Amino acid sequence: MSDIIVAQPVDPDIVESLRSYGSVHMHKGPEPLSPRALKEHCTSATALMAFMTECIDEDFLAGCENLRVIAGALKGFDNIDVRACSARGVAVTIVPDLLTEPTAELALGLMIAVSRNMRSADTYVRSGSFAGWRPHYFGGSIFGATIGVVGAGRVGQAILRLLTGFRCESLYCDKNRLSPDEEASLRASFASLEEVTERADFLVLALPLTEETMGIVDADFIARMKAGSYLINPARGSLVQEAAVADALNGGHLAGFASDVFEVEDWARGDRPARIDPVLLESERTYLTPHIGSAVTTVRREIARSAADSIKAVLSGTIPRTAVNGGEI
Repeated sequence: MSDIIVAQPVDPDIVESLRSYGSVHMHKGPEPLSPRALKEHCTSATALMAFMTECIDEDFLAGCENLRVIAGALKGFDNIDVRACSARGVAVTIVPDLLTEPTAELALGLMIAVSRNMRSADTYVRSGSFAGWRPHYFGGSIFGATIGVVGAGRVGQAILRLLTGFRCESLYCDKNRLSPDEEASLRASFASLEEVTERADFLVLALPLTEETMGIVDADFIARMKAGSYLINPARGSLVQEAAVADALNGGHLAGFASDVFEVEDWARGDRPARIDPVLLESERTYLTPHIGSAVTTVRREIARSAADSIKAVLSGTIPRTAVNGGEI
């Protein structure tokens, strides 16, 4: 009988659907298991449903020799050493589609929230000082702005699609240019990274975290951005060097920074900081959310269901289409 570990709580019916494939052990969460505890739980496991809170590396795999599949209830999988998994014949699966629309939706929410000073305005109303309209909290707007989206994968395209509802100019940059029909549908123009950084009133990151993109938004990058622009990060924390953003906010070069993701989350980094830069936490020109891009109840349920289906497929002898290393094992 297989042992199946589910590293965070999921719906009971999803757990029940896995029971015919093995004995299921679900962590009650919401705080993650420590790396040591997770490894101990997985010593005899054949399948693991993993989330962003789990770090799967060579050391972990060396103690879990029965593993056949790591089913990520996630889209970005930089917390999983896929090469090491492939070398041990472990399938790594992800959920490529379900997170796209809610993440794009949140990106627009971050844009509106930071540019319209919603954090400070909310605090003001709750303070009891509000007595009616006053000429306070003037800010920016997506309408009439130039929006630059860095990355035109699924999430980048979804952001551009939502932006068609605003009277704005949309630019995008990517290694692969979209087709003319796709650009027309999204009302978006292809541009170089240099042009996007120089022209965008809002610069939105929609990139995966790779060796190439790690820390791409550094002090030099920000210096090339348009003065008074907003930086939005709904993608991965370590795309951004938060200390550089803090300096740009203090210096007045950036009008605001909104992010759903942070450097402290990225397990693949041995040098990841222990905390978010205090300047970002204290600034009235930041709007920060706790990695809730996909935190829609129905979506999270379907993400877990998709991961469970991948486990069932592998334990039944099939490599599912959701495997990112299907040709390597």
